[in-house]
Amino acid sequence: MMTGFITFRSVTFAQRGETVLRRGNIGCSLQRTPRWMEEQGCGYCLRLKLADAKEALRLLRQQQVDFRKVYRRKEDGSVEEMVP
Repeated sequence: MMTGFITFRSVTFAQRGETVLRRGNIGCSLQRTPRWMEEQGCGYCLRLKLADAKEALRLLRQQQVDFRKVYRRKEDGSVEEMVP
Protein backbone atom coordinates (compact mmCIF):
# COMPACT_ATOMS: atom_id res chain seq x y z
CA MET A 1 0.00 0.00 0.00
CA MET A 2 1.37 3.41 -0.95
CA THR A 3 1.05 6.13 1.67
CA GLY A 4 0.22 9.79 1.24
CA PHE A 5 0.87 12.73 3.56
CA ILE A 6 -1.03 16.01 3.56
CA THR A 7 0.82 18.70 5.49
CA PHE A 8 -0.64 21.64 7.41
CA ARG A 9 0.81 24.79 8.93
CA SER A 10 -0.58 24.09 12.39
CA VAL A 11 -2.08 21.38 14.52
CA THR A 12 -5.41 23.25 14.43
CA PHE A 13 -5.67 22.98 10.64
CA ALA A 14 -4.54 19.35 10.77
CA GLN A 15 -7.24 18.57 13.35
CA ARG A 16 -9.87 20.26 11.19
CA GLY A 17 -8.65 18.23 8.24
CA GLU A 18 -8.80 15.02 10.23
CA THR A 19 -12.41 15.75 11.19
CA VAL A 20 -13.41 16.51 7.59
CA LEU A 21 -11.77 13.36 6.23
CA ARG A 22 -13.22 11.07 8.88
CA ARG A 23 -16.68 12.48 8.26
CA GLY A 24 -16.06 11.69 4.59
CA ASN A 25 -15.16 8.09 5.52
CA ILE A 26 -11.48 8.52 4.68
CA GLY A 27 -9.20 6.86 7.18
CA CYS A 28 -6.28 8.99 8.29
CA SER A 29 -4.01 9.59 11.23
CA LEU A 30 -2.78 12.90 12.59
CA GLN A 31 0.93 13.00 13.32
CA ARG A 32 3.92 15.26 13.61
CA THR A 33 5.62 15.45 10.28
CA PRO A 34 8.86 13.57 9.74
CA ARG A 35 11.94 15.75 10.33
CA TRP A 36 12.63 16.26 6.61
CA MET A 37 9.14 17.72 6.19
CA GLU A 38 9.57 20.04 9.17
CA GLU A 39 12.45 21.66 7.34
CA GLN A 40 9.88 22.70 4.74
CA GLY A 41 7.93 24.52 7.47
CA CYS A 42 5.23 21.88 7.87
CA GLY A 43 4.64 20.85 11.48
CA TYR A 44 1.72 18.43 11.25
CA CYS A 45 0.33 16.07 8.66
CA LEU A 46 -2.38 13.56 7.99
CA ARG A 47 -1.22 10.14 6.85
CA LEU A 48 -3.59 8.25 4.59
CA LYS A 49 -3.77 5.71 1.79
CA LEU A 50 -2.49 7.29 -1.38
CA ALA A 51 -5.56 5.94 -3.20
CA ASP A 52 -7.70 8.24 -1.01
CA ALA A 53 -5.61 11.39 -1.59
CA LYS A 54 -7.59 12.83 -4.51
CA GLU A 55 -10.92 12.57 -2.66
CA ALA A 56 -9.29 13.84 0.55
CA LEU A 57 -8.04 16.98 -1.20
CA ARG A 58 -11.45 17.54 -2.75
CA LEU A 59 -13.09 17.36 0.68
CA LEU A 60 -10.53 19.67 2.27
CA ARG A 61 -11.03 22.25 -0.47
CA GLN A 62 -14.79 21.93 -0.26
CA GLN A 63 -14.69 22.57 3.50
CA GLN A 64 -12.05 25.33 3.09
CA VAL A 65 -9.42 23.63 5.22
CA ASP A 66 -6.05 25.03 4.20
CA PHE A 67 -3.29 22.52 3.64
CA ARG A 68 0.28 23.06 2.52
CA LYS A 69 1.76 20.22 0.49
CA VAL A 70 1.01 16.64 -0.48
CA TYR A 71 3.63 13.89 -0.53
CA ARG A 72 3.64 10.24 -1.41
CA ARG A 73 5.87 7.49 -0.11
CA LYS A 74 6.79 5.15 -2.92
CA GLU A 75 7.28 1.42 -2.57
CA ASP A 76 11.06 1.83 -2.39
CA GLY A 77 10.64 4.08 0.68
CA SER A 78 11.52 7.32 -1.04
CA VAL A 79 9.16 10.28 -0.77
CA GLU A 80 8.21 12.84 -3.39
CA GLU A 81 6.02 15.90 -3.48
CA MET A 82 2.83 15.59 -5.49
CA VAL A 83 1.00 18.37 -7.29
CA PRO A 84 -2.30 18.77 -5.43
